[in-house]
Amino acid sequence: MAEPASRVAATYVRLLYDHLQAQDVDAERLLGSLPPADQHFVPLPVWQAMLTRVQALEDRPALGLRVAAGISPRHFGVVGYAALACATLGEALLRLERYHTSVYDVNPAVVRYLPEGISIEWGVSRGKPGPLVDETAIASLVQLARDMTGQMWPALEVSFVNRRPDDVRPYDDFFGCAVNFEAPVTRLMLSAEALALPLRKSDPALLALMDQQAEALLARVASVPAEVEAWRRTLVVLIREGRPALVDLARAHHVSPRSLQRRLAEQGLGFQRLLDDTRQHLAEGYMRQPGLDLAEIALLLGFSEQSAFTRAFRQWTGLAPAQWRKQALANPVKSAA
Repeated sequence: MAEPASRVAATYVRLLYDHLQAQDVDAERLLGSLPPADQHFVPLPVWQAMLTRVQALEDRPALGLRVAAGISPRHFGVVGYAALACATLGEALLRLERYHTSVYDVNPAVVRYLPEGISIEWGVSRGKPGPLVDETAIASLVQLARDMTGQMWPALEVSFVNRRPDDVRPYDDFFGCAVNFEAPVTRLMLSAEALALPLRKSDPALLALMDQQAEALLARVASVPAEVEAWRRTLVVLIREGRPALVDLARAHHVSPRSLQRRLAEQGLGFQRLLDDTRQHLAEGYMRQPGLDLAEIALLLGFSEQSAFTRAFRQWTGLAPAQWRKQALANPVKSAA
C-alpha cells in the first residue's frame, strides 16, 4: 500500500494568512488565494512553500513561534470547537489527538501516558518536514492549550529533530523549558498539573451555536415520545463529546445500561438504531450547510475516519454522502421535506 501523502488542514493554513494580515501584509498577494471553503486539505509541499515565502519576507528567526501566537480553535476546524466542550486540558488533548490527522496529517503521533504527565512524539517515518513546519505545529499546539486554560504554564520538555538554531533563547522563553534540537524524534511533554487545568470555555458562543444547530436539526424529525426525544437530545451532546455509547447515555439519565435497554425495547428501539437515527438526521442537516465539508461532518458525528462515516451513511440512505448532498442542494425543498 502506498504511503499516504502528508497534508495539513486548510483551516490550519489560514493561520499564516491571519499572521500576515495582523502586520498589514497582503497575504493573498504573497501566498495566493485562500483555500476555497470546500477544500479540506492542503498538500504539505504547498504549506512548506508558504512558510518559506513568509520567512524570506520577515527574515527573522523563530517564525513558527510568531505565527503560533495567533492560533485559535477555528484554525483546528470542528476538532478545535469540539475540544472546547471538554472539562480539562487533558480531555481536550485526547480529543485533538484522536482526530489530529484531520488537521495535521504529517508524521504519525505517538502518545504516552507517564506518571509525570503526557508525552507526544512525532517520528520521521514520512521524512523531516523541516524546522518551519515542525516549530509552527508544536508551538501552535502549546499556544492553543494555553489559550484554552487561560494560563501561561511551561512545557516539561520540547525536542525537535532539526538542526539547532544559532539563538535558542526565543524557544526556551516561548516553551518555558530548555528546548532540545537534533533529537531522534520531535517530542512535546506536558505535566500532569497542566493536564488537570479546567478549560476557560474560550468560545462559548461557538459551542452554543453548534448546540442550537443540532437542536434545530432534531426538531425537523417527526414527533416522537418525550422519552425518546430526551434520549436523542442527550445523544447529540454525547456524539459531540466523542462518547456515543450505551453506558454513557444510561449514566446521563441515571439508570443502568440494562434498564435503559429495557426502556428502549418498550419504545420498539434498540440503542444502535437510536444512535444511527440521530446521527443520520444530524448528518442530513449538516450536509445542507455548504460551509461544512464531509471530513468535518464525520468528526461532528463522532466518526474517527471519513470512510467510516461514508459506509454508515450509505447504509442509512443507500447513497454516498457526496451524492446525497448534491441532490439535496439541487432540490432543498424536496430533500428537507
